[in-house]
Amino acid sequence: MLELRGVTKRLGATLAVDGVSFTVRPGSITGLIGPNGAGKTTLFNTVAGHYAPTRGSIRFAGDEIAGCAPYAIFRKGIVRTFQIPRPFPEMTVLENLMLVAADQPGERFWNTWIRPGRVAAHEKANRARAMEALEFLNLTHLAGQQARSLSGGQLKLLELGRAFMADPRLVLLDEPAAGVNPTLMNAIAERIRALNARGMTIFLIEHNMPLVMSLCDPILVMANGRLLLEGDAARVRGDARVIEAYLGGDAAAAGAPHG
Repeated sequence: MLELRGVTKRLGATLAVDGVSFTVRPGSITGLIGPNGAGKTTLFNTVAGHYAPTRGSIRFAGDEIAGCAPYAIFRKGIVRTFQIPRPFPEMTVLENLMLVAADQPGERFWNTWIRPGRVAAHEKANRARAMEALEFLNLTHLAGQQARSLSGGQLKLLELGRAFMADPRLVLLDEPAAGVNPTLMNAIAERIRALNARGMTIFLIEHNMPLVMSLCDPILVMANGRLLLEGDAARVRGDARVIEAYLGGDAAAAGAPHG
């Protein structure tokens, strides 16, 4: 579904991504891990169109998307979430979800005059889908709350809901469990699996190693802008290069990748 070949991205004098090549299989939950500064978020931003690659090819479902604008990549079926959720804080949770749906006739102001029935019918269907998303996320009780009132974990769930509303083929999740308590982290993991079961391919960055090891196959490891390793949880856990990248070779140090 997603294929990178020799992708390189320079940010000023920094070589943030250095000749990275891999594929993301349709229907997979693929994880991307690595120490801080490895280039993971820069890579995500490049795939999503926030950056154009300095060199290399990015193909999605066979089409070259390197250098395409974010809105064009969104229309092709790729949705990206952020480590720090970015809702519209003054809008309600329901409104934040309804806003995501593409090609809404009410976005063209003249349709409210010349096609009011079409606008009303589309909004009704959009609201029903947004309520379905809230039920899917167990957030129905928060539908009328302003997004600014949500906890960090609830905002992460809202990010997943916005991905649900876009009906994408590929979801790029940037640290979906960061700063989330264990109960909500489990809920987020369950929703990710459920989205995947509905046919969405998931590609995620995450620092929570137990979550990655239980959720993802395969797992990609980056260090210093390069792809270090690709494999399943068992291979990643036991690879000396991964331990070196995280810990400088001290396998006994706290924080070692583990399941």
